[in-house]
Amino acid sequence: MIEVLSQPWPWYVAGPLIGLFVPALLLFSSKKFGISSNLRHICAATIPAKIDYFNYDWKRKGLWGLIFASGVVIGGFIGTILLATPGGNIDLSPATVATLENIGITDFSGLVPKEFISWQGLSTLPGLILIIGGGFLVGFGARYADGCTSGHAISGLSNLQLPSLVAVLGFFAGGLFVTYIILPILF
Repeated sequence: MIEVLSQPWPWYVAGPLIGLFVPALLLFSSKKFGISSNLRHICAATIPAKIDYFNYDWKRKGLWGLIFASGVVIGGFIGTILLATPGGNIDLSPATVATLENIGITDFSGLVPKEFISWQGLSTLPGLILIIGGGFLVGFGARYADGCTSGHAISGLSNLQLPSLVAVLGFFAGGLFVTYIILPILF
């Protein structure tokens, strides 16, 4: 069983499992799938209730989401530390490797490129822009769109919500813009 869990799952297995998760949530619990709203619940649980935005019953409204988000973190730890393949490298297509090498990313010895996703990478201008600027834009975008990519793309689209379609189109457009315009300029 460990052998099966430690290997990458093909899209035709992982995709339907994720796709079936949302209807199961809707049918059996009326819960919504998403991660970014849990940041508000964490703030409501830890910040004194002096700010109206965080002054609500987070235990009733968000406890399930906090447990779910904790499971995501624990699952990430299990997948990357306990079930990691020897060497810790991820499989990339030769075309992806060639494209990344063309823009100066050459270290593929881990889960993320160490040229900018590291403390040393943070001291460079491209790393600073990608980590700090990208983090800010992701957080701002999730708040402005009233949800994150997982919430809109998986839960919102399955509920046929037009705002989720607009948000997902924006997420994809932003991703394409960064991939084809910003990354080549930075590197």
